[in-house]
Amino acid sequence: MALIVQKFGGTSVGDVERIRNVARRVVKTREQGHDVVVIVSAMGGETDGLVALARAMSSDPDPREYDVLVSTGEQKTIALLSMAIHGLGCSARSMTGAQLGMRTDSDHTRARILDIDAARVRATLDGGSVVVVAGFQGTDEAGNITTLGRGGSDTSAVAVAAALEADVCEIYTDVDGVFTADPHMVPTARKLARISYDEMLEMASLGAKVLQIRAVKFGKRYGVPIHVRSSFHEGEGTWVVQEEDVMERLVVSGVTYNRDEAKVTLFGVPDQPGVASRLFVPLSEAGVVVDVIVQNVSSQGHTDITFTCARGDLNRALPIVEKVRAELDAAGVTSDDSITKVSVVGLGMKDHAGVASRMFRVLSDEGINIQMINTSEIKISVVVGERYTELACRALHDAFGLADQDATEEAH
Repeated sequence: MALIVQKFGGTSVGDVERIRNVARRVVKTREQGHDVVVIVSAMGGETDGLVALARAMSSDPDPREYDVLVSTGEQKTIALLSMAIHGLGCSARSMTGAQLGMRTDSDHTRARILDIDAARVRATLDGGSVVVVAGFQGTDEAGNITTLGRGGSDTSAVAVAAALEADVCEIYTDVDGVFTADPHMVPTARKLARISYDEMLEMASLGAKVLQIRAVKFGKRYGVPIHVRSSFHEGEGTWVVQEEDVMERLVVSGVTYNRDEAKVTLFGVPDQPGVASRLFVPLSEAGVVVDVIVQNVSSQGHTDITFTCARGDLNRALPIVEKVRAELDAAGVTSDDSITKVSVVGLGMKDHAGVASRMFRVLSDEGINIQMINTSEIKISVVVGERYTELACRALHDAFGLADQDATEEAH
């Protein structure tokens, strides 16, 4: 008998019939002799509706009260799912984040998990019940309700699995697993049987939406096997595991893209110590997360600094950069929000030369200009014009031999 943590997202619990479908899947797992803890998100669209209510009431809602409001979406789901499980003749007990004992810091709307008291969950499991937990939420030291931010239910699930030392954390979603590329953009993309935590972290940070970054970090830190699989059929999904457990060690495992990017360039900056800090410290203090940074070679005592940030942060970043330009008497500021970051990721890059040269040659052959380059041990990212996103992803996917052969034959 295993202890299995199952997480179902908003699409999986989007209506009453889908909640019943989840209940059937949970009960089937329980009938196989396993202990089951279920983490659920709010029903599809529910959180958006609650956020809209908050914005209608105030243009700048109090963060504490905002968390009190948006956390109610998951409470609704856990009650309905527990009822559905009861209706199938299986005992279930719902728990909010507070009842679970999930303690967080006090950073409302983006709280960090500090500790989970697993005793109550274990006692409930020992009593023969399925435990149904509200994802995305916890409480701080003062007992205030907190929420974990975007993708918080994934994080809740893996954290609970770690606290309980579960055998596996199953993440149920509306896709079949982790693919070599976005299958909506690259029809020949194939599902990976296994992928390492590090590869998954890179892919998640570079635009792959299937798993939240913090959830993967928890999995890696505590050695929790994560199984990403479909809510709508029984097929095997993708296992996110330790590097040594990845059988198929591909040079490149996936191609990802992120359209949520903008580029800012500060021209004619005096090339002297302290300039970078004068630019990036105020950006950091304003909550602007800077990604790729490129500084040109100095020419006649001046240089240019270019960086990327989230497209939604561009309007916040530009006044700061303009202020720094005036203080430094730099030549000017330009911005571009029509860019995409395209990346290739793979463990095999650690011991295979030539990945970068092949990537650059493929893009050159397609007439795609590379504006910026960023690398790590297992990834290469380039910034290109947004209109080239699909062409770049498809060309790179083909060039690194990632295509599903069955899909390729069907396409022809």
